[in-house]
Amino acid sequence: MHELIVSPYMGRFVMVKPGRKEGGTMPAYLYRELAETAPTSPCPDWLVKAARQAWHTELEGRPLAPAVLVRDDPGLGYGRASWELNLGCNYDCEHCYLGIKDFAGLELPERVRVLHTLRDAGVLWLQLTGGEPMVDRLFTETYAAAYDLGMMLTVLSNGSRLFLPKVLDLLTERRPDRVTLSVYGATEESYDGLTRRKGAYRLFKKGLDAGHEAGLPLSLSMIVTRHNAHEVPMMRHIAERIGAPMEEYTNMVPTIYGGDETLPTQSAEHLRRRKPFTGCNAGHTFFHVNPFGRASICKVGRDPAVDLLAEGVEGLSRLGAIADSLLLRQGGCTGCGLQGTCGTCMPLVQLYRKAEAPLATYCQHREKEESV
Repeated sequence: MHELIVSPYMGRFVMVKPGRKEGGTMPAYLYRELAETAPTSPCPDWLVKAARQAWHTELEGRPLAPAVLVRDDPGLGYGRASWELNLGCNYDCEHCYLGIKDFAGLELPERVRVLHTLRDAGVLWLQLTGGEPMVDRLFTETYAAAYDLGMMLTVLSNGSRLFLPKVLDLLTERRPDRVTLSVYGATEESYDGLTRRKGAYRLFKKGLDAGHEAGLPLSLSMIVTRHNAHEVPMMRHIAERIGAPMEEYTNMVPTIYGGDETLPTQSAEHLRRRKPFTGCNAGHTFFHVNPFGRASICKVGRDPAVDLLAEGVEGLSRLGAIADSLLLRQGGCTGCGLQGTCGTCMPLVQLYRKAEAPLATYCQHREKEESV
């Protein structure tokens, strides 16, 4: 099993180690040297010194493979992707933007084909999500296959299955870049109430403690709603206790189908003004894949999509044009004089419109009217 990954990434050549934040770049001629080195040849001196200095990893006298996995250069420009393994979940959170919790997805051979396509597209960092990815019946096999292909893996989870030996042993042996656990409350009453699952808080705590004790690279994602807003300081303390970074998410959005059932969970006092949207690289340097292998520009702008099983890497060449068309202001936003201050991307605007959400939840028009 590899200890280091050498890979093209966004026009550069990088060397990274799974489970560690430290990394570095190298000139193209050194990457080519490694790419042309026979797997049985000893690691070159410069690589031995770099690995020792960055990670205290000893490569002296060892053959290049399997210690170092050298990935090919596809020249496509993609570096990151996210993949919903399954929309199913063992929780039933009111705020969930996925809406219908459907336990359906690809079988393992098709998943492996998708992973090869992602690798061949240049994806180095892959986020595995759901639904809840760890309740997916093929999670461990999919994770192991992605890791063995030389991807730095992030798992987004509610933590309720992290303590299981099969899962914990896998993540300990094949270390992820990060495991991000969602935090839905700081007490059993609040947490179980928001997830609508009795015992959910107990499972979260058990998974969190198991991951921390195993030394996994954990981060936390605090979801603030009207049900748990009073526990924000206590939720922050959970992260402080284990020394993990925490992101805070406060703005509720419609479901991916344009449903409005998630919006009433918003904590009004925690509604955060978005920064002006000035564009993003969705569809150009990263993309999203749904449970059936269809690639879209992101988790919000899901249509049109590219069927990776049918079109492979070649189909991804269409994503850039799809992204450019989806991100253009349209409908009631066309010609709007407030576009320079708008904080909502157009695919998200479309979901708010489908949900018939109040204009003020995604647009600054009301603020302008109130200032007149």
